[in-house]
Amino acid sequence: MTKFRTLVAGLGLAFSLGAFAQAPIVIKFSHVAAADTPKGQAAEFFKKRAEALTKGRVKVEVYTNSTLYKDKEELEALQMGSVQMLAPVAGKFGPAGVKEFEVFDLPYMFPDEAGLHRVTRGPIGASLLKKLEVRNMVGLSYWDAGFRVLSSNKSIKTPDEAKGQKIRINSSKVNQAIMRSVGALPQSMPFSEVYTALQTGVVDGADGNMPNLYTQKQYEVQKHVTMTNHTFSGYVVVVNKPFWEGLPADIRASLETAMKEATDYNDKVAEEDNQKSIAAIKASGKTEIYTPTPAEKALWVKAMSVVQDEMASRVGKDLIAAIRKEANAK
Repeated sequence: MTKFRTLVAGLGLAFSLGAFAQAPIVIKFSHVAAADTPKGQAAEFFKKRAEALTKGRVKVEVYTNSTLYKDKEELEALQMGSVQMLAPVAGKFGPAGVKEFEVFDLPYMFPDEAGLHRVTRGPIGASLLKKLEVRNMVGLSYWDAGFRVLSSNKSIKTPDEAKGQKIRINSSKVNQAIMRSVGALPQSMPFSEVYTALQTGVVDGADGNMPNLYTQKQYEVQKHVTMTNHTFSGYVVVVNKPFWEGLPADIRASLETAMKEATDYNDKVAEEDNQKSIAAIKASGKTEIYTPTPAEKALWVKAMSVVQDEMASRVGKDLIAAIRKEANAK
């Protein structure tokens, strides 16, 4: 009887250890956007592909809409290992100590998406991702989200009409300089607080992309949107470095494949979603969307482009020159 009990106990221990060994690796993927934005959809796509490619050895938990961490908290949480994966806006890495990423906040650096992709998908983009490692992060990919526009409760067709307007921005020295270049008053605040700030008049307008303007319902409390398309709006997908380097090589390879597929999916959805958001906002009748004339666009470019040289000492003169050359190559 004693031998039987010993055998049963041994089998139970073996089963427990086996179950423990089979426990999936959990990746908490936190972001501040809504689930139905391109970023939200791409995060879910990554989850499905990661779990499929690793045959369940990895479980991805996606936390949307700042439910886990707000955008001022998330990078610190990642560096500490409290969360494994994020997709913050590129400029957010500036305040975190990698100021070169603020080059993506510089106005009118990229003539179009093709020029942007020559940078993000080439050697320059790869070298920038490498710089994140000294901050306990590994950069995995860049995700498109269109270009940034200006919303306000007053019509802003030219830079002069932006003077005195309190405009919400994400935390970035470059974004502050951009707003000041047109006489606006930059107001930095968490993304999750923007709707209420617009609704209550704490700020007059915001700087952001069309899908976020739509999915966060900011258009409901804004009367005007000007399609300045002044700055790249996109994200950098990052993972905690010790966590990433501690993964088995085959798991890491599968996750890299899942990320590449998710990036292609995101960029496709981002382009489609931008047009859908514009159409939906127009259909709502609550917000007027204005596209500057060529002459007006030239005024925006002239007013804001001074920020490129103004921020050269912070971001890197050589980096700006290299990106200008690559983005405008034909």
